[in-house]
Amino acid sequence: MKFTDGYWLLREGVTAAHPVEVLDVTATDGSLEIHAPTHPIRRRGDLLKGPVVTISAHTPMPDVIGLTFTHFEGEQPRGPEFELSEQEFAPHVSYDDEHATLTSGALSVRVARTGPWHVDFLADGRTITSSGPKGMGIMRNADGAHYLREQLGLGVGHSVYGLGERFGPLVKNGQVVDIWNADGGTATEQAYKNVPFYLTDAGYGVFVDHPGKVSFEVGSEAVSRVQFSAETQELTYYVIYGPGPKEILRKYTALTGRPALPPAWSFGLWLSTSFTTSYDEETVTSFIEGMRERELPLSVFHFDCFWMREFNWCDFQWDPRVFPDPGGMLTRLKERDLHVCVWINPYIAQRSPLFAEGKALGHLLRRPDGSVWQWDMWQPGMALVDFTSPAARDWYAAKLEALLAQGVDCFKTDFGERVPVDVAWSDGSDPERMHNYYTYLYNRTVFDVLRKHRGEGEAVLFARSATAGGQKFPVHWGGDCEATYESMAESLRGGLSLGLSGFGYWSHDIGGFEGTPSPALFKRWLAFGLLSSHSRLHGSSSYRVPWLFDEESVDVLRQFTRLKLRLMPYLYEAARTAHTEGVPMMRAMVLEFPDDPGCAHLERQYMLGPDLLVAPVFGDEGDVSYYVPEGTWTHFLSGRTVTGPRWVRERHGFLSVPLLVRPGTVIPVGAVADRPDYDHADGVTLRAYGLERGAQVTVPVGDVTFTVVREGDTLRASCSDPVAEWGLAAGERTARARAGTGFLSLELELS
Repeated sequence: MKFTDGYWLLREGVTAAHPVEVLDVTATDGSLEIHAPTHPIRRRGDLLKGPVVTISAHTPMPDVIGLTFTHFEGEQPRGPEFELSEQEFAPHVSYDDEHATLTSGALSVRVARTGPWHVDFLADGRTITSSGPKGMGIMRNADGAHYLREQLGLGVGHSVYGLGERFGPLVKNGQVVDIWNADGGTATEQAYKNVPFYLTDAGYGVFVDHPGKVSFEVGSEAVSRVQFSAETQELTYYVIYGPGPKEILRKYTALTGRPALPPAWSFGLWLSTSFTTSYDEETVTSFIEGMRERELPLSVFHFDCFWMREFNWCDFQWDPRVFPDPGGMLTRLKERDLHVCVWINPYIAQRSPLFAEGKALGHLLRRPDGSVWQWDMWQPGMALVDFTSPAARDWYAAKLEALLAQGVDCFKTDFGERVPVDVAWSDGSDPERMHNYYTYLYNRTVFDVLRKHRGEGEAVLFARSATAGGQKFPVHWGGDCEATYESMAESLRGGLSLGLSGFGYWSHDIGGFEGTPSPALFKRWLAFGLLSSHSRLHGSSSYRVPWLFDEESVDVLRQFTRLKLRLMPYLYEAARTAHTEGVPMMRAMVLEFPDDPGCAHLERQYMLGPDLLVAPVFGDEGDVSYYVPEGTWTHFLSGRTVTGPRWVRERHGFLSVPLLVRPGTVIPVGAVADRPDYDHADGVTLRAYGLERGAQVTVPVGDVTFTVVREGDTLRASCSDPVAEWGLAAGERTARARAGTGFLSLELELS
């Protein structure tokens, strides 16, 4: 929301009231409460008018400080609220004549007690951001709507990232971003996954604790400030100190929740029926047999919308005309060692038998007059399940449990964005605040069913919509992209932005969803897709089996699927890091190299885990340019080396892609190339790249940790598990064999 008309004026009809000075400060239980009038107090008569705002400074954990800015306190509290964690610790409060300060770990907030209104956030003795005069304010527009606004300083050369899965430029400076979930595809300013959190390369991030619509003007309305506002009487935001971007994400996800660890089988290749294509069990079987005959490893088969009968979405019943024996079919798929995913959404069409049932039980969202909310978009007469009701959640979960009992393993939780505001939720939630939050309740309900039925560590979704905290219920995919290189690039930008918003795992529709990709585009997207966290072949009106494009597509899919499966010892440790620390698998370059200014704006390449650089090819001819940070990097596929920092231009065939190994690292490569869920440590090859003589590297693989030391041209490895017996000897192994160009390797077998 913009309020000003240039630097000097307000927009027509807008009024503003800003804190101008501190009236008094009170310290209570490790917090500060500040009363600040919006006009100078010079005489007693000035005390008889308002507004006066209340600002509370508080801290849920070290290095995180919240400010709650309140105008009228009498507003009836209405949910929902984000689920945040707190830690027990003792913050420090201090006073002097000029300032009141709250300190949490290395972060402090300092409020000026004399002179003009000013709030500084300091870390390690320096100011990292601040709110100055006319930054915080009560704003009313011409319609009388009441907003609270804050502006935090943005230093010279500092960049802003995050705010959810956004498909525009990775650096958000100069952009206007509304946190409002929408089904807008990947080609607009709208987003399926809106997160009111931004991360900077200046040592801090900011989380606005408001589940409804928050408007951000990032260095746009006020070009040296990040502005955010919401229509509310009370607004809380948290400043999170790093100092590095990884540390910021660790602390942000400690506050809002860490991603669950998906099962290892989910990292293999997913194949879909596609959306509006015609299919039955014979079609499905032909796809699966075609993959097997061509030696293309497949882990998951997904049934999209039309596994249910038309106009019945959702009734959770297999269409008997095309799947007359669903139980038998699922058994046959399991005999092929496949996991099964089926599509669902949170909507109930009028024709579905569950509409009448849900209406009678009171499980469907209602209008203020008590009638069921319905419309005709997506499904005729569609209603929404009211997930604010525990009984409705149990009712919906019971339908899914029946599918799990049949043999279904996971769900694609589509939609959840088109949530109306002219409604009455059963728990009294504010409709505006519930619009974004709805997807959190939806995905949590489904994820909890999977966790209950399959056990801890075996639950996984394929979700489209999300908000803050939704990272706890992985995996998320990028939504409806087009079959173009431009859309492939915008999808990558969205995924990197989501990773900088606390989400650990991300996927996309290989080849694009809308339209049919050319064979060249399909092959380029295959390499990108198999070097992503999760990998799914899916389209709208056309199939995505590779032999329908050309025979080389089969070869490309085979090569990159096997490559991903052999990299599982490395990838699953990166996944474990996302789970335990909140650092994503697919990382924008700035996340790994925050001190390299050449990485600040990079959005066509990324780090896959900490040590592999991936630069997808966005063109038929194979021309690609990418940036290499400092050091001598090694092409994983060819062994060629590249020394940075510099830009590199190359041309790659379809069986190749820039995949570079960071210098001084050891990559564990698995012994299995036909499935992702194997013993990653057994038979592992430890490849050392650019390891200096005398260097020592620790390599975690599954439940064991290897320590690798280079002694001359010899690699020596020891194992953390004293019980483990190694293939040829116990305790230690050494090797001088050069297993490939550009690296030394050591093959290890555990038994």
